[in-house]
Amino acid sequence: MIAANLLTDSMIPLRTSDTGDDALSVMNDFYVKHLPIVNNEELLGLISEDDILNNDVNEPVGSYQLGLARFYVRDSDHIYEVMRLLAEFRLTVIPVVDSDANYLGMISQEDLINYFAATGAFTEPGSIIVLEMHRRDYSLSEIARIAESENANIISSFISSGLDTSLIDVTLKINLQSIQNLLATFDRFGYQVKASFNESDYFDTLKERYDALMMYLNV
Repeated sequence: MIAANLLTDSMIPLRTSDTGDDALSVMNDFYVKHLPIVNNEELLGLISEDDILNNDVNEPVGSYQLGLARFYVRDSDHIYEVMRLLAEFRLTVIPVVDSDANYLGMISQEDLINYFAATGAFTEPGSIIVLEMHRRDYSLSEIARIAESENANIISSFISSGLDTSLIDVTLKINLQSIQNLLATFDRFGYQVKASFNESDYFDTLKERYDALMMYLNV
């Protein structure tokens, strides 16, 4: 999946003649705190809510000194690059340009969340297993071999870790709803099972977190 496939069709960029008050109105309507400023097809920059509040809201945004760097992704960039920039710089939208730096559209946090929510990793029935291990002991091929020995397949995997530890959490989405035998097998091979969730627990928890995130984005 690349950035070009995630362009939103619900928001349009600001023009240099739009006022700060116009920009705030759009931000409030779509629950975002950033918007691109475009002159014809040229991306001029990304304006934040703070930029507007630090200036005269009655003045055109083209006259503002923007506090953000010229953030954007290219249409051919992978979705992980989109995620990285949104998370690293706490952006609510990011502009997308083509190979000639012409503005094509934007991607919002909500677009990204909805995309992942619709993928097989979330919609396929199954269970979740979280394994804790040292980074040096991680081998997805070995984990997959153990899962397959119990007639299970890994639908998706995700690795997370803290900055001050050598331990990692490996979160596995398994295509089985009954995973007691698989949990016992992981334990037999010396893996630490940190947590596990069956299908109903998983989707209830996922829905709660998704609803909480949507509520946060709407604040």
